[in-house]
Amino acid sequence: MPHRTFVRPGTLVTLSGSLWHAACADRDGGPYGDLAPPDDNGLALPHGFTGRVVARSGHRVAGLTWHSAPAGGACLPHPDPGDGGWIYVSNSNVPLVGGVSALQFAPDGAVRAAYRILSGANLNRAGGATPWHTWLSCEETARGRVFECDPYGRRAALPRLAMGRFRHEAVAIDDQRQVVYLTEDEPDGCFYRFRPEDWGDLTTGTLEVLVVHRDRALWREVPHPAALAEPTRDQVPGAMRFDRGRDCHYVAGLCYFETKGDSRIWAYDAVNETLTVIYDAAHSGSVVRAGDMYLAEDVMEISTITPDGAVAPFARIYGHDRSELAGLAFSPYGDRLYFSSQRGMRGAGSAGITYEVSGPFRA
Repeated sequence: MPHRTFVRPGTLVTLSGSLWHAACADRDGGPYGDLAPPDDNGLALPHGFTGRVVARSGHRVAGLTWHSAPAGGACLPHPDPGDGGWIYVSNSNVPLVGGVSALQFAPDGAVRAAYRILSGANLNRAGGATPWHTWLSCEETARGRVFECDPYGRRAALPRLAMGRFRHEAVAIDDQRQVVYLTEDEPDGCFYRFRPEDWGDLTTGTLEVLVVHRDRALWREVPHPAALAEPTRDQVPGAMRFDRGRDCHYVAGLCYFETKGDSRIWAYDAVNETLTVIYDAAHSGSVVRAGDMYLAEDVMEISTITPDGAVAPFARIYGHDRSELAGLAFSPYGDRLYFSSQRGMRGAGSAGITYEVSGPFRA
């Protein structure tokens, strides 16, 4: 299970464990019908949908050389509400020269600008968008940082060290309770939340780690979040351990997160302070649109799971056997889906490809 990306352009389908298992056993009854033969880019889609390549690693797009190993991503609206365009941001999962690039789209889908919003970072794997329209890009290193990036390229990216120095993977935002949830990609990693002093400003605040006591999921403050010599996950006795936390997603009082080492999906219930395993699976990414969940799987295939549990292929990329899918995100209008083949046909980060699929997605 290489990677999972939770992104929410529509309403999340809250599935019980039994429904997840039933869905994965059923691969019929998809909402869009059978896949057509692959196009010139090796992309097979249902009839009525079209795909295109919007960027290739090492190639110029709108004046920018697109980064290697495109990973986590998100779509954000254009800063001018009347413009009708949008931005797609994409992490670069490479050492030392990683970071984030952005593609700016016109209302008709044309790429009208491309630019870097973070450079010189290290193994930027996943992250998450904020309600105030910034992108949090996470470093997947032992003392990794979270960088807050401006998708519109007007302000320099800044490290948010109060959010901890550890092997960051992803973040999810609880706007109601004004907290940020964070996962840690270690075999004995932890699950964290960050409470800023002022909501909308991540410069200062309190980092806490999850501790389960008598079936209650509680939070304890991490005393030295930015320490370099003392691992964050070892600072609080009794902190619950998770086997390689990956992507997470928050909706309606529940924060879902994945642990790669044991192939599980967990749900933290912020209302009732409980933690539950809801799924054991082998998928690599997901996004939700109009109640349908889109799952990027290990076989270079995106599948749909409908609310009634039917699973069917939605997209398949041929010839990318040594790659993985990442960065699933819908445009703000829900009519275009973006994702990347991280290592392309050659199985190398320098061969990454970023795609767009458009068509009659269910409203």
